[in-house]
Amino acid sequence: MGPLDRITQQPGVMGGKACVRGMRVTVSMVVSQIGAGRAVDEVLSDYPYLEKEDIMQALQYAAWRAEEREVVLATA
Repeated sequence: MGPLDRITQQPGVMGGKACVRGMRVTVSMVVSQIGAGRAVDEVLSDYPYLEKEDIMQALQYAAWRAEEREVVLATA
């Protein structure tokens, strides 16, 4: 995984949540949009100040965070 230079975290921005380039766009918002079935191009259209690399790094960051913690899931 390359550097996550587009993901920032500041106590005074969005309650300290991970954001894209210091903007008030959280990683969780981006990941939620993709998880809901929206295409990257749709998200970029809705948020013209984002770039494709912002979305890719948000997904990389979320994947990295998911590896850091064991989450107990319901069994089928």
